[in-house]
Amino acid sequence: MTRSTNNSSAAEAVFESIHSLMHLYRAQQYRALRHGPYDLTHMENKVLGFFARQPGATLSDLVQRSGRDKAQLARLIKGLRDKGLLEGEADASDRRSVRLRLTEAARAVHQLLEEQTRYLDALAVEGFSDEECQHLVGLLERVRANLDRAS
Repeated sequence: MTRSTNNSSAAEAVFESIHSLMHLYRAQQYRALRHGPYDLTHMENKVLGFFARQPGATLSDLVQRSGRDKAQLARLIKGLRDKGLLEGEADASDRRSVRLRLTEAARAVHQLLEEQTRYLDALAVEGFSDEECQHLVGLLERVRANLDRAS
């Protein structure tokens, strides 16, 4: 094998490992919701997290912060409102704009997911020293920097 083939195989193994790790993490993260009334996607959870941190924000605020497509986010928000997880009221100064916030049910779901996330974070690095965690973060930051150079 040539050096580039070895590097290619190593790179493929790195990204396959990252992909499978994140898939496992997300599956275990959302396991906490399986027995409840809400089946949320990762993106729905991200939207709820935004409005948990920014109560009273608008769809435009979310689009600006996330850089995602406005139509996609509008559909996500509609779905979350239909599920009773987001509520809104027209902005007093601009009636076309709706200020959104979590419902009581959404706050409970968000709290449960936050607790599950803290548990999984600790479990994932159990047995790692602080130095090992810092080294791993440093390696992943190098991967990100390499990819950032390509854009």
